[in-house]
Amino acid sequence: MPGNYDNSARFYDTLSRLVFGRALVDAQVYLLPHIPKNSNIIIAGGGTGWVLEEITKLHPAGLSITYVELSANMMAISRKRNTGQNKITWINKGIEQLGLSPDFDMVITPFLFDNFTEATLPVIFTHIHQALKPGGHWLYTDFQLTGKWWQYAMLKSMLLFFKILCGVQSWRLPNVAGQFNNYGYEVVDEKSFFGEFVVSKVYKKPVQ
Repeated sequence: MPGNYDNSARFYDTLSRLVFGRALVDAQVYLLPHIPKNSNIIIAGGGTGWVLEEITKLHPAGLSITYVELSANMMAISRKRNTGQNKITWINKGIEQLGLSPDFDMVITPFLFDNFTEATLPVIFTHIHQALKPGGHWLYTDFQLTGKWWQYAMLKSMLLFFKILCGVQSWRLPNVAGQFNNYGYEVVDEKSFFGEFVVSKVYKKPVQ
């Protein structure tokens, strides 16, 4: 099971913006125009839910969103967000604990997989992959290492902080790109942020 962010819910967004400015927000918002009208969406690990308000700016109605978040404190903050006339199903569990029906048009995983190890990643990735319709899109945002020394130092500091505070398992980034490659996903959009330390990608699931 990944770390539970209950202990950081109250200050998580403030800390994020203190360290990264708007980079983590901008990285996620960049992907949102790819959401089509009337989509059935699952958001795994949505945190404090601010992204719901950004989605609502683009789609005030018509979306069906399953919002999955392990932290009860994060979920409580998320439930107060303006979601317009969109239908929200709130699930206060880890994504790996759910039985998912294979009928989602879109998956959104903001900074989810850095919580998992190389050993636990394949099972959770496959679980989410099977919930996405053929031809569906996966909006992926997370950290990446591009060979810059400061990226490695920041990553280790963050993982140590959240390991102590929230019980995060991981000491390094698992090979998520390898999982997408294994299942034949196509990258249809990509942009990096914060000195290439953060990457946002839109993946398209193969039709067959």
